[in-house]
Amino acid sequence: MKSDRLLSILLLLQTRGRVPAPELADRLEVSVRTIYRDVEALSAAGVPVYAERGRHGGIELLPGFRTDVTGLTADESRALFILAAQGAHAALGLDAALGSALRKVMAALPAPHRPAAEVASRRVLVDATRWKSGPRQSVDLDVLRDAVFSDRRLRLRYRHSGEPEPRTYTVDPYGLVAKAGIWYLVADRRGRPRLFRADRVRSARPLDEPVRRRPGVELADVWELLRREVEERENEVEVTVRVRRELLDMFQRMAAAQLTAPPEDDGTSEWVTARLAYPVLRAVRQLLAFSDRVEILEPPEARAELLAGARAVTALYQGQSGGGGGDGTGPAEP
Repeated sequence: MKSDRLLSILLLLQTRGRVPAPELADRLEVSVRTIYRDVEALSAAGVPVYAERGRHGGIELLPGFRTDVTGLTADESRALFILAAQGAHAALGLDAALGSALRKVMAALPAPHRPAAEVASRRVLVDATRWKSGPRQSVDLDVLRDAVFSDRRLRLRYRHSGEPEPRTYTVDPYGLVAKAGIWYLVADRRGRPRLFRADRVRSARPLDEPVRRRPGVELADVWELLRREVEERENEVEVTVRVRRELLDMFQRMAAAQLTAPPEDDGTSEWVTARLAYPVLRAVRQLLAFSDRVEILEPPEARAELLAGARAVTALYQGQSGGGGGDGTGPAEP
């Protein structure tokens, strides 16, 4: 473990330059005292490393010192080559660059690790797209990617769900996130975090102004905040239903986003109880897709909403069949 840590310190200093000892300790999950002991060990091994104390101090290598050692273990080598299968690089226009980088890494790997890394890239495939996700709007990530990498503000024309016309925003990007095959731009608008689906961006133009991010805030921090807001919305409608056993597997797949806990299944009953949460009451009409094999038990207002939806569907189809003439294939007459 100590040898891995010494190598990690060496590679971090080579990549970052001067690094404060507390930051190294935090990254490697050890104490600051341990970091200073490791620095002494590196120095004793001939590595030109030194520590400078004080407010602007830190640990760094002498200028010009480089090492070609990769320090990769067999598992780390596999992880890098499995990374190439995830598809995000192609969407960002970086697939060729990734292939070139991996060839260089392969050449630098210790000879015993090369076969394992090559096999890993052929034996593991990651496809982040959901089954039968349907056709999607084409996404051009080039402008978003360039703005993110160049730290520039963006002018967006963005269409919100349920709105016919796009709106115009000036935003400060933190970065791009791919979740379940869908790309999102994470950005601040007027100092507040916002989430923009890339496939709803109608146009994007980088501005000449540098990005204005909140100090000390990183992409991972903003994403975690926005993700919790989406998944933990207040004022959700909590619904208890019962599901016929023969439909349970399909129900869990189709209603996965609404389930708040695994269904209460004793393995024998004809009906299984499940609990769901919806952002608004009207959204419970999703359950109409399950016909009479799913019943809302509570609350009463959710039962009433589903009944209203069922009556609306009945009225629609009775109107079409009742007014048609002849063979019944034409639209209803007034």
